[in-house]
Amino acid sequence: MSSKTTLRTALTVGTLLPVALGLAACGSDDSGSDSGSTTGSSSGGGGGKTIALLLPESKTARYEAQDKPGFEKALKALCADCKVIYSNADQDASKQQSQAESAITNGADVLVLDPVDAESAGAMVTRAKQSKIPVISYDRLISKAPVDYYISFDNLKVGKLQGENLVKALGTPAGKSIVMINGAPTDSNAAMFKKGAHSVLDASGVKIAKEYDTPDWSPDKAQTEMEQAITAIGKGGIDGVYAANDGTAGGAIAAMKGGGIDPTKVPVTGQDAELAGVQRILAGEQYMTVYKAPKPETEAAAKLAYALATGKPAPAGLINGKTNNGSVDVPSVLLDPVAVTKDNIKDTVVADGTYTAAQLCTGKYAKACAAAGLTGTR
Repeated sequence: MSSKTTLRTALTVGTLLPVALGLAACGSDDSGSDSGSTTGSSSGGGGGKTIALLLPESKTARYEAQDKPGFEKALKALCADCKVIYSNADQDASKQQSQAESAITNGADVLVLDPVDAESAGAMVTRAKQSKIPVISYDRLISKAPVDYYISFDNLKVGKLQGENLVKALGTPAGKSIVMINGAPTDSNAAMFKKGAHSVLDASGVKIAKEYDTPDWSPDKAQTEMEQAITAIGKGGIDGVYAANDGTAGGAIAAMKGGGIDPTKVPVTGQDAELAGVQRILAGEQYMTVYKAPKPETEAAAKLAYALATGKPAPAGLINGKTNNGSVDVPSVLLDPVAVTKDNIKDTVVADGTYTAAQLCTGKYAKACAAAGLTGTR
């Protein structure tokens, strides 16, 4: 699953967008998480469309660092005079609803919506449909609503990869005790990660000594949960930690350090291949993460948004499945996640260009980078 071949397979679904001829300058990029921002050409262009990109939170680093700029770049390549109305809801479902209403009022032709709350987001879809505005469910599946497309990774597979790698790290899993720190209960993806992980862990013979669902995907709350687990189980009774993403992994590892547990001796999972998470893997403090290459996802979203805005069908070959959201079977772009450990950092996140060795190998990580074969890598 973590070879170069698998990574190339994952990237194939989101093939490179064609660069539009005669690209015009698209103005300034003036973003902020408290209020929406608009980027695009100020000259109108006579045919430019307006796409709203509504992201759920900023505690997970990928949204501001990868999803927003990646989507804007991909859309600009397709449509020089298209505009993006961008908003980040800061994990507040009511705020996101207001942002969606504002985008509709301000002329959005399409909503690309990554919901804070999968259930309540259905009201935003209903409101958009009243104004004949199509909706793409981005990264997280909106429940029980007539969305037009869904773009994400195979989220059951994400959980399975996490579970399989944790079982592998435990060596002889039967009878060993782990703590599970799941994601936000309002996130439909978190439920899928949890289900995938349980499908592996429950069959392995490990004992799940404590399990938590982490509100808002908060690293601080994950740290508190792990502290509670250490108190309840004892620092000598924890053999591994399932953490649903790199943020919660960071919180769990901080609690372990504070509680007298050496994280290099207790494998911890993660997800999103955040810079800090990959550096912890290099240092041996986190065992693995799951890499979900940002470029295929943002490019697929831009392609579908532009097609919907201009009344065209989805590009041939892009849709590769259907996902039932409790109401309809949503045409879907489902991408392939990749497990990342110390052994394949060079062949995944570095080879793909997500991070350079210079970004990863700062300060105390330089020696670990050399051991991982990253010395001299761009």
